[in-house]
Amino acid sequence: MKITEIKTCGLRGATPEGGWTHEHGPDDVIHTLIAIHTDEGVIGVGSCYSSESLVRAALELLSPLLVGADPREPERVSQTLNAHTFWMGRGGAVAHAISGIDIALWDILGQVAGLPVGKLLGGVYRSRVRPYASLLVDDPAPLRDKLHEIAAGGFTAFKIGWGGFGRRDSRYDEDVVAAARDAIGADALLAVDAGGSDGFWAGRSAWAIRTSAMLADHDVAWFEEALAPDDIEGYSALRARSGVPIAGGEVLTRRQDFARCLRAGAFDIVQPDTTKSGGLSESRRVAWLAEEFGVQLIPHGWNTAVGLSADLHLASAVAGTDLVEYRTGSAYIDGLLEAPPQLDADGMLTVPDAPGLGIRLSQESLDRWGTRPDLLRPSAGR
Repeated sequence: MKITEIKTCGLRGATPEGGWTHEHGPDDVIHTLIAIHTDEGVIGVGSCYSSESLVRAALELLSPLLVGADPREPERVSQTLNAHTFWMGRGGAVAHAISGIDIALWDILGQVAGLPVGKLLGGVYRSRVRPYASLLVDDPAPLRDKLHEIAAGGFTAFKIGWGGFGRRDSRYDEDVVAAARDAIGADALLAVDAGGSDGFWAGRSAWAIRTSAMLADHDVAWFEEALAPDDIEGYSALRARSGVPIAGGEVLTRRQDFARCLRAGAFDIVQPDTTKSGGLSESRRVAWLAEEFGVQLIPHGWNTAVGLSADLHLASAVAGTDLVEYRTGSAYIDGLLEAPPQLDADGMLTVPDAPGLGIRLSQESLDRWGTRPDLLRPSAGR
């Protein structure tokens, strides 16, 4: 079996807010789907957290290394791409593109082997995973209403973040967290994300330490991105004094970056985004590394239904990963698949058990939101 073609399809028309200072609009493409076509008609799909223009530029570099390769060897192929791009933008947009490619390769391997990706990644520790509903911070009253609505849909875990949190004053921060806790009840999981990867984030160590004490008073499960991503020393100091677990790493793109953070004792929870940190191959390596340091991996998942599916398989195959992020209110999660993800009566998501990722993209959705809706159709002559 050989790779014959790599196709892309950006998603636009329903792009949700990200909470960034320079906010994107509904028609901005920040997620790009990948399809790898083979000479035997098997097609694997992946997702990249990046604009389509950047992904296509990366493919100009990567395609000569991909076309003709055996797609049933995702780890080897992905590492080959990493090894041959050191001088051409290793990390960043190239890593984001490799991420989608890697997910698609695992999808192909699973289809060919007749096994779900999670089983191929190392075995199935769990067949269901608890998703946490992820949403942007709003003022206390509308936030409370939104959380009531989401909880009524069956979620039992929640994360609020960005928005005005850490950007106004301490009273606002606590009012928001108190409203969230009141809305979801004492037994639900609540995490808080400061959004420290936002442009020119002003949060400093003193603020983060004070805020962690407040979060502990409201039984917050973890404090995410409290500082700028590169402030490893600051994270280490914060973790030593924090009243709650410290999480981060969603913008890191290589396991070597995670290794530096782990050696420094920066995090209690690492959060690689499988659609930008190197794909399933790299996320699995980060999970193994984190385990050696006694650190939990909970993947960042503010992306697409393809990314969510990849995270579910990762969680099924990593002993300590019992949560996945679910971006609420996103059409690219709720409306991208023929069979959208559904919570069961316990507020859990079932890990797909069909071969590969176990999902099928909706052609109607590709026609509606895709920049190149022929993603799954091979080009003429291929």
